[in-house]
Amino acid sequence: MASAADDLILKPGVKSRFRINPDSRPINTGDLITAFDDPGDPENNEKQIKRIGKQMQPLLSRLQASQSHSVLLIFQALDAAGKDSLIRAVFSKQDPAVIKVAAFKSPSKIESRHDFLWRTNQQLPARGELCIFNRSYYEEVLVVRVHETFLNSQYPDGISNPDELWPLRYQAISEYEKHLAASGTLILKFWLNVSQDEQKKRFLSRLQRPKKSWKFNPNDVREMAFRPAYDEAFTDMVNATSSDYAPWFMIPADDKPRARVEVAKIVLTALEGMGLDYPQLDPSISGELDAWQTRLSD
Repeated sequence: MASAADDLILKPGVKSRFRINPDSRPINTGDLITAFDDPGDPENNEKQIKRIGKQMQPLLSRLQASQSHSVLLIFQALDAAGKDSLIRAVFSKQDPAVIKVAAFKSPSKIESRHDFLWRTNQQLPARGELCIFNRSYYEEVLVVRVHETFLNSQYPDGISNPDELWPLRYQAISEYEKHLAASGTLILKFWLNVSQDEQKKRFLSRLQRPKKSWKFNPNDVREMAFRPAYDEAFTDMVNATSSDYAPWFMIPADDKPRARVEVAKIVLTALEGMGLDYPQLDPSISGELDAWQTRLSD
């Protein structure tokens, strides 16, 4: 039975076949799809992205004007899954006064001396803003789990059993996101799932195209050997942290245009469901509108 406090928690009521609902059906590594059954026409997908982008504009304008809520979008993926290009394609035409992007690389020495939520906490959206996290605190239960030596900088005295750490971090993340949702932040989380074959193609493309070769990193190729460990870490993570107030959506990422369409549709539906409107003009001003119009017309 829901408590009165549950009414305070903002929940994106988005229905999607890509939404992960662990309460009804936890996923396993065999469920990690990378391709669409119906990828659609690439040209039509591009048109859909533009159309959805235009539909987002007035909704984001109301978000900014009302300053009653904020939106946090989290994107996680393995290398070459298309996070950067998706973010550009879906959001680059939106008002930069409303949209901000925070990209998180390897933690600095100072960041590693704080708790694992500290550095992302500083980039959270204020009311009236939509913030996109390009990677996030979820790296601390993904890459850090796959490469446990990264814990050395966080626990100088050592940690005897890292396996006991991950459930604690899942719990901390879920409570953290619940706090954000109760503070008026709408949260949507996207995992872009790319296949190893498509990864290889994209890495080769980076090497063969001078304008993209700067993006190539040999470590990205080395990380491909850890794919089973990443898949296991991902399934454990989403089963533990996909909730009604901070749902995960697993988006097949082998087809970039179609993946962009699905993400755009989910975000648009969530924004529409917020029911935001422009604030009312101060009564002391609205009662004198005729006088102000006359004054400005003179």
